[in-house]
Amino acid sequence: MSRRLFLERRTYRRNRLQDAARLVPVLGVFLFFGPVFILTSNTGIGGHTSIWLVYFLSVWFGLIILAAALSSALSRAFPSEGDDDKDTPRKGRR
Repeated sequence: MSRRLFLERRTYRRNRLQDAARLVPVLGVFLFFGPVFILTSNTGIGGHTSIWLVYFLSVWFGLIILAAALSSALSRAFPSEGDDDKDTPRKGRR
């Protein structure tokens, strides 16, 4: 009953990349809705609409860039599963 104490570096990195990819939507929710709850005031936000628009668009583009970076890192960590099939002949094909 021997347990492996440590994972291989590659396996550990893949697990952490998957965890990071799962947390991106949670980060997005906090970044989008956090300031709304924290910075509410009785004076209103009528004059600050442009600041909020820049903030939300910046967060949106930042999340897109983060998701793209995580996606490319995960695709490098998990090689395509369809590559093994190109050497095997298909039925009905000669």
